[in-house]
Amino acid sequence: MPDEPTAAVRYKEIMSGARRSADDVREWERRRVEELESQIAEAQARVERLAEQEATVQERTHRWWRMACDNVERLSWIEPGELPPPISSARGAHLDQHVEEVRNAYRELKDAVAALGWRARR
Repeated sequence: MPDEPTAAVRYKEIMSGARRSADDVREWERRRVEELESQIAEAQARVERLAEQEATVQERTHRWWRMACDNVERLSWIEPGELPPPISSARGAHLDQHVEEVRNAYRELKDAVAALGWRARR
């Protein structure tokens, strides 16, 4: 049985395999950490972009509301109400559609106020 490895040789092979496995696991963990950190950074950047976009849209809609109130105040027989609360069920994927709806509603209001004003009665 001279072809069989000795116990010491077999032990060294096992330990070498265990070290390689440990090194492989550490390398995999390192790559996974880099991948997760990259995904986290991308997600944070996206959240920041969306927060800026949200602030911009809120500012625009408040501006349209103030302009709508200014238009309605020209009519003596009606008073503007309170600023409507944000709709929490609105989807960000439809943001452009929602903004366009607000824009169109403001235009319709402006045209209606112009048609109802005393200058339009001449």
